[in-house]
Amino acid sequence: MTLVALPLVAVIELDATPLQTGVLTAAETAAFLLVGLPAGAWIDRMRRLPVLIRADVVRALAMASLPLAAWAGALTMAQLYLVALITGVATVFFDVAHQSYLPGLLPREQLVAGNGALETVRSSAQVAGPGLGGALVQMVGAPFALLTDAIGYLLSAVFLRGIRTPEPPPPAPAPGESLRAQVTEGLVFVFRQPVLRVIACTTAIANFFTAMLMAVQTVFLVRVLDLPPGAMGLMMSASAVGGLAGALCAGTLARAVGRARVIWLSPLLTGPFALLWPLAGHGAAAVWFAIASAAVFFGAVVYNVAQVSFRQLLCPAELLGRMNATLRFMVWGTMPFGALLGGAVAGAAGARAAVWVCAAGFLLVPVPLLLSPLRRMRDLPESAPVAG
Repeated sequence: MTLVALPLVAVIELDATPLQTGVLTAAETAAFLLVGLPAGAWIDRMRRLPVLIRADVVRALAMASLPLAAWAGALTMAQLYLVALITGVATVFFDVAHQSYLPGLLPREQLVAGNGALETVRSSAQVAGPGLGGALVQMVGAPFALLTDAIGYLLSAVFLRGIRTPEPPPPAPAPGESLRAQVTEGLVFVFRQPVLRVIACTTAIANFFTAMLMAVQTVFLVRVLDLPPGAMGLMMSASAVGGLAGALCAGTLARAVGRARVIWLSPLLTGPFALLWPLAGHGAAAVWFAIASAAVFFGAVVYNVAQVSFRQLLCPAELLGRMNATLRFMVWGTMPFGALLGGAVAGAAGARAAVWVCAAGFLLVPVPLLLSPLRRMRDLPESAPVAG
């Protein structure tokens, strides 16, 4: 719902330019550059479940401020940027903590199934969310549709409190070990693992061009294709439909073709569908955008389930937070730059030109994988020596 309602607040309510929507998208992801690395070290010093709950409460309060400001007639782009930045920081802690928390809840042999189940639930919500968000925007306006997001974050915190599995206390840092030393240990672990390095490079490229798309797709769908908010929401649900199908198929595909092969095959086979994005037109021709989104995000989810499960199996428990944070810093840190480039290209040459650049970029995603040792492997090792 945020994916639809937040940029629509900027585009419809505040008449934002393409560059401003790019800055808004950059603000949502800038936190991975600002606090991405130390977040992992902090989380490795804390129990993960309280971090998840607090992050949800912070996001709920930030989102609730937008409809309140709209009701008072005081909503500005500056507030949108600030809310995007605050929710982004909370999301950094939530994402790093939840990926580090799952291996403590599940046996190793159930991690792939567990990650697949989480992707299924997330993708199911993303199927309904954009359509519902678009309908709410048409009924009550974009700012007030965001009130539902605030309620959703609070419900998430309530459900998380229902987890009863005891969480052991984190290991105490070595005497005299600084935060900087702990961050360095996570960096060293990632850079000394060849497969982790290539996964980081691949995901960074994919996220860069995904951020370009996120920055311009609202302008493209609303101002170029002339779609109303409800139709735009349904159009953006197509990516989640593809993601849901990918989550349901990820485990089966990994077993059928191999956990290493599925990592490079999924973006190689689905990436070219991105070229359908800029071919979308008015009326029925808008369906090309939906087909492209469904195919590309099918491959993205299959890729993510495979590589995240591998990372969790590879890394020692005491390094999980720092490993996940290091990779998040590397792969999400490209997104603010992609968003800014998308907004700049759209402002200079039009939204369709920016979508063309984004589509061409998706063809580059599998290149690092094809040049790596993964290309000659069927399955992935489940352990590796701790580096550093």
